[in-house]
Amino acid sequence: MSSDLLDALVALEKQKGISREVLTEAIEAALLTAYKRNFNQAQNVRVDLNLDKGSMKVYSRKDVVEEVEDDRLQISLEKAQEINPAYELADIVEEEVTPRDFGRIAAQTAKQVVTQRVREAERGMIYEEYVDREDDIVNGIVERLDARNLYVGLGKVEAVLPVGEQILTESYEPHDRIKVYITKVERTSRGPQVFVSRTHPGLLRRLFEMEVPEIFEGIVEIKTIAREAGDRSKISVHTNNDEVDPIGSCVGARGARVQSISNELNGEKIDIVEWSEDPVVFVGNALSPSKVLDVQVSEDARSTTVVVPDYQLSLAIGKRGQNARLAAKLTGWKIDIKSETDARELGIYPPEGAEVIVTHEISEDPYFEEETSTDTEDVTIDLYSDDEA
Repeated sequence: MSSDLLDALVALEKQKGISREVLTEAIEAALLTAYKRNFNQAQNVRVDLNLDKGSMKVYSRKDVVEEVEDDRLQISLEKAQEINPAYELADIVEEEVTPRDFGRIAAQTAKQVVTQRVREAERGMIYEEYVDREDDIVNGIVERLDARNLYVGLGKVEAVLPVGEQILTESYEPHDRIKVYITKVERTSRGPQVFVSRTHPGLLRRLFEMEVPEIFEGIVEIKTIAREAGDRSKISVHTNNDEVDPIGSCVGARGARVQSISNELNGEKIDIVEWSEDPVVFVGNALSPSKVLDVQVSEDARSTTVVVPDYQLSLAIGKRGQNARLAAKLTGWKIDIKSETDARELGIYPPEGAEVIVTHEISEDPYFEEETSTDTEDVTIDLYSDDEA
C-alpha cells in the first residue's frame, strides 16, 4: 500500500471532517469482502491495514479444537502447538494468507471506499447544514422546470419548489433569482432533499424580520399572519414599548419597508393591523380598512357579530369576501358581518345599555388600495384551516 493513501486520508480528515479511523475501518471491511470474492475463500479471515507503514496483510483465523470438522475454520490442538506450544483449546490461531497480487485489488477497493465515504460525508454535511435552516429564508436561482415542480439552486443542493407552493401569479424562468422558504429537509438515498415554498406564511414573516429592524430585534412582534399568496395578506403586530408604533415601524417612511416586501412577492398587497388580546378590538382592527361600529363576541362558539355602516359593508367584506376571510384567519374567530340597518332591524345594534366601543377609521396609508365586494349582502366568514403562521 502506498503512503499516498495515508496522505489522502489525512487531507480528507482536514477538508471533509472525516475521521481517519472511520475510513480505515471502512477500507478494512471492504478489503475483507474483496478477498473472499476474488479468491473464493470462505474461511474466517482478518485484514490488518497499517497506514503508517503502508502495509496490508490478510490473516486466517482458526479455532483450536480437539477434532477438526472443517479445516478452513478449525485447527487441531496438536498442529496449533507445533506453531506455538502456548496454544490451548478454544484459542484462535492466526496465519498470514495475503495473496501475492492482492495489492492491486486492495488499491482499487480502497479508492472505491474512500470515494463512497467522501460522497456520504458530503451529503451528511449538506443535510446537517440545511436541516438547521428549516423555517428560514434563502436566496436561490431557478435552474429548471418540469410539468409540476420548479428546481431552485441553493449552492450546494438543488431544492424542489412544488407547484402547490408556487405563487400562481408569478412566472419563473431559468436563472431568475428568488427568495424561498425552506419547509422540509429529508435524507434520501440520493442525498439530502430540500423542499421550499413561496406561499408559506413563514416567508412573509422572515421578509419582515429582514426588512424591519424593530421586528428583528424583538421590539415589535408579529403575532399572526393570514395569507392568500400572490394576492393579499394581513399581519397583526404588537409591542410592549409605548414609544414604538408597531404599524408605523412595519410600514416604514412613505411605505418603503412594506413596499419592498410587496415587490419581492410580486405585488402582493399587505395589510398591517395591531394585535390585541381583546377579541372585540382585534376583530375590529383585522377588518381594516373598513370602519367598525360594534363587535359582539360569543366566547362559547368562538364567533363574533360585527356591525359596520351601510356604506362600508362592501369594503368590510372585500372583493370575493377576501377581506373578511383574511380577518377570520388572522384572528381565529368566526366573523358574521351585518350592515347597520340590518343590525338595527334585528335589534342587535346598538346593544341595550351598551355603548359602541370600536371605531376603526379607514387607513390613511398611501400604500393601501381599496378593494370592495360587489356583494352588499350580510356575510358570515368561518375560520378555515391553513398553515399556522
